[in-house]
Amino acid sequence: MATGRVKASPLAKRLASELGLDIRTVQGSGPAGRVIRRDIEAAAAAASAPPVTPAVPATVTVPAAAPGEDFVDIPLSQMRKTVARRLAESLGPVPHFFLTVDVDMTRALAARVRVNELLAAQGARASLNDMVIKAVAVALTHHPDCNAWWQGDSIRRFSRVHIGVAVAVPDGLITPVVTDAHAKGLGRISTEVRELAGRAREKKLQPHEYTGSTFSISNLGMFGIEEFTAVINPPEAGIIAVGAVEERPVVVDGEVVVQPRMRITMSCDHRVIDGAQGARFLATLKSFLEEPAAILI
Repeated sequence: MATGRVKASPLAKRLASELGLDIRTVQGSGPAGRVIRRDIEAAAAAASAPPVTPAVPATVTVPAAAPGEDFVDIPLSQMRKTVARRLAESLGPVPHFFLTVDVDMTRALAARVRVNELLAAQGARASLNDMVIKAVAVALTHHPDCNAWWQGDSIRRFSRVHIGVAVAVPDGLITPVVTDAHAKGLGRISTEVRELAGRAREKKLQPHEYTGSTFSISNLGMFGIEEFTAVINPPEAGIIAVGAVEERPVVVDGEVVVQPRMRITMSCDHRVIDGAQGARFLATLKSFLEEPAAILI
C-alpha cells in the first residue's frame, strides 16, 4: 500500500470517505498525479463490479461443521462493510437527538388519488413516499438550516435540495439521490425514484447517483412499522423516519374520531440543528402533508 501524503482535491477526498475507499490506493489522473473526482468514481465502479467467473470453477474447501453447530458465518460483502463503517461513524461522533410528529393524512390520501388520476395519462403513479419526498424538499427550502452538512470547522447550507432515499438491497442499504427534488413535480419524482431503486437493486447505480444528498428519508411504513428512528448519513445534518399510515382514534373538538395517521421522526445532528430549528421544520412538513395545497403557495 502506498504511504505518505496523497495529492487529491477536497471533493475527491470527501467522495472517497463516503464510498469507503482508501484514497491512497487510487491512481490520480489530474495535474501532477492529483486524485480528482473521476478517479474516485472509476475506482468505486471497479470495486462494485461483479468478479469474472473463471472458465474452470475453483475448488473451494468448506470446513466440516462440528457436531451440534446450528449457525453459519457469512462473509461481509463490500457494501455491508461500508454500511457498517458509515453507521459506526455516525452513531459514534454525531450527537443525535430525535423529534416526532403525528400527522393526519386524510387530505394527503385524497390528494394522492386525484394526482394519480392526472398522472395516469403519463403512465406514472405517485406513492405516498413520493409525496413525502416532495413535501420534505419544499419544507427544507423554508428551513435551510436543516438542509446542511457538518464540515468539521464549518456548516455548509444548501439552497438546492437533494434527497437521499433509503433503498434496501440484498446485501445492505443504499441511498440513491433525487436531485433538485424541491423543483420537480410528483410525476418526475415518482419516475426517478422507481428507476433509481431498480438500478440500486441490480447494482447498476453510478457513484454520482448515490452521493451528494443534502437530507435523507427512510420509510419502513410498507412493513407495518408504526414508528422508528433512523441513523444520520454524514455529513448530512438530518434524516426522517417515516412510519405506516394507520387508522387511529383521536380527539377532535371534544369528540373521538378515527383518522389515518402517520408518525414521522426526525434525527438531527445537534452540532448543526438545534431543537427549535428541527421542530419548526417538522411543523412545516406536517402542515404540508395535512394540507397538500399549501406546497403550491
